[in-house]
Amino acid sequence: MRILITGSSGQIGTNLALRLLADGHAVFGVDKRLNTWTDSFRYLLQDLSGHYPAYPTGIGGVDYPPADVVVHLAAHAKVHQLVRYPHRALENMIMTFNVLEYCRQTGTPIIFSSSREVYGDIHRFSTAETSADFAYTESTYSASKIAGEALIYSFARCYGLRYLVFRFSNVYGRYDNDIARMERVIPLFIRRIGQDAPITIYGPEKVLDFTYIDDCIDGIVRGIAALVAGRVANQTINLAYGQGNTLVRMAALVGAALGKEPRITLAPPLLGEVTHYVANIDKAHALLGYTPQVPLDEGLRRAVAWSQAWAVAHPAPAAEPVSPALDDVVSPEDGSTAAGLGYKYAPAAVAPSRAEGPGPDRRES
Repeated sequence: MRILITGSSGQIGTNLALRLLADGHAVFGVDKRLNTWTDSFRYLLQDLSGHYPAYPTGIGGVDYPPADVVVHLAAHAKVHQLVRYPHRALENMIMTFNVLEYCRQTGTPIIFSSSREVYGDIHRFSTAETSADFAYTESTYSASKIAGEALIYSFARCYGLRYLVFRFSNVYGRYDNDIARMERVIPLFIRRIGQDAPITIYGPEKVLDFTYIDDCIDGIVRGIAALVAGRVANQTINLAYGQGNTLVRMAALVGAALGKEPRITLAPPLLGEVTHYVANIDKAHALLGYTPQVPLDEGLRRAVAWSQAWAVAHPAPAAEPVSPALDDVVSPEDGSTAAGLGYKYAPAAVAPSRAEGPGPDRRES
């Protein structure tokens, strides 16, 4: 199978690409920044948020290799950043539109990465897929995901585009510790508690549904197979562990995995945050046979072990750099290759290397 992944340099994109390669599939990625984790697959450096004219075999005048399905993960994903800089929410919508136009013209089905943020905080105790309501949008980030879902539903109705929408929830583990670029709570806590530094918990009563990366990837892979085979299509599905944990408990479990006592300061939740979410995953189980395997305590042990092994194998410089990224790419009017684009080629016939650090915790599906 041929899979095109946008956002292929991120945590989910990297793990998904390596899993698909290990399963024998062909992978091509698109991202605006270099993948600092692996060089095992070919990808294009391209900013998808430009205002590009329609192009039948790619985006922005650039040809993409044929694909059986597109997994659209590319997005600005920092909730608080999008609150401070709301134009980035618009860029999320533009990215999704550009990818949808490519899928419409090529007849390629799409898997879209949405978020638990679409449920807002008003309906926090009702998490069936039909309970999301745009009237309760908590942030510009959640608005961008709601808009992305709406675009997908409209393309399905107007153009017959087949899709799956996955609503993720606090995915953690392996390839998520690039804190200088993307400050995620679990790798941040792992680093600070490991350094005996204090941590701040914004919302001591906050309850979230943390999803270990292998469970998330297993759900996506099941969705890819079902969508391409025509067994499941045009569905919106929660993909999470299905159990809530407070941030206080999560911090305590990180401390236990590190053998350290966390130094915790409690503070009110930040603007735009969802303070209570536990996913209903019945639909994922019924349609895809999805059954998450890794509870939070075990997942954090794996995450800490991976983070420690990666740090030993890749000592951080004095000032940890942010992954290089392209500036905004503008497609030339003559339709030639857009300025600033570049391809990253994987070594020929290279499978995912275990030498990169601890590899995926694989299990039979």
